[in-house]
Amino acid sequence: MSYKVFVDGQEGTTGLQIHERLAKRDDIEILSIDPEKRKDLDARAELINASDITFLCLPDAAAKESVQLCSNPTTKIIDASTAHRTNPEFAYGLPELSDTLRQKIKTSHRIANPGCHATGFLLGVAPLRLSGLLPSSVRLACYSITGYSGGGKKLIAEYEAENALVATPSSSKSIFAPAPYALALTHKHLPEMKLYASLEKTPVFNPVLGPFYKGMAVSIALSPEMFTKKVTPADIQEFLAAYYENSSFVRVMPYAQIPELSNGRLDPTICNDTNNACVYVFGNEDTFQVTTIIDNLGKGASGAAVQNMNIALGLREDLGL
Repeated sequence: MSYKVFVDGQEGTTGLQIHERLAKRDDIEILSIDPEKRKDLDARAELINASDITFLCLPDAAAKESVQLCSNPTTKIIDASTAHRTNPEFAYGLPELSDTLRQKIKTSHRIANPGCHATGFLLGVAPLRLSGLLPSSVRLACYSITGYSGGGKKLIAEYEAENALVATPSSSKSIFAPAPYALALTHKHLPEMKLYASLEKTPVFNPVLGPFYKGMAVSIALSPEMFTKKVTPADIQEFLAAYYENSSFVRVMPYAQIPELSNGRLDPTICNDTNNACVYVFGNEDTFQVTTIIDNLGKGASGAAVQNMNIALGLREDLGL
């Protein structure tokens, strides 16, 4: 069987990646819009309502507009914007968090794709919170280093301008330095991070822009006194490994007090070009952290969108991934 798919916003980074993944599949017919009509409401509405699945790869306001254009009761919409991630009428597209979420994705006609930072955060700590190991009152601190592709075309152009990332070792440019941002502490992914980890308090979140194209490492600091019972890093690793035992894409790495890493460093690009997530637990009995590595354009965006499409259509979850 062939499914008709429309990518509304195909020219953006996520839209292009989704289109590239689907173009390789023989079970998908991609509906294309005339480039001159990509902002034409009637043209967009026609394709949305002709599709089995429409992906929205648009700014928030345009994504809300596209949802209103859909009048076909059988069309399923997967929104990659921030617009509907905390909307209860949309299934939150992180199926690994619970069987309830996976079932809602399967049966819903409205699905919100998670943010990349939120995906890393939730895969790392939501099971601890939802199981009761962490209380709802806990105040979590998180930092996340990410590749610059997550900033879209304008930021990509800044980093990839001629000679932007060229310098001698003794005269490196500031663009090489990791750059903290969203320093008003109101990042757009925070509402979904708080909601789907069932937290009373908004996490303290510090995203950091790195001088590499894609990949990200999202880390949450933890300490024994935060938990509702005595735990060690090894306990946390064992719990998370059991939690994700049947997941196609989430792998919890073995715990070691002195981790075996390349030159003692963690590579945030190890999941690039996949839909995988690698979850690590680091530290000792006094203080530890959970770190999740994903491709911000894969499991953090287009890969997750295709995974959600597969679930929504009743297909094998890892098809094309």
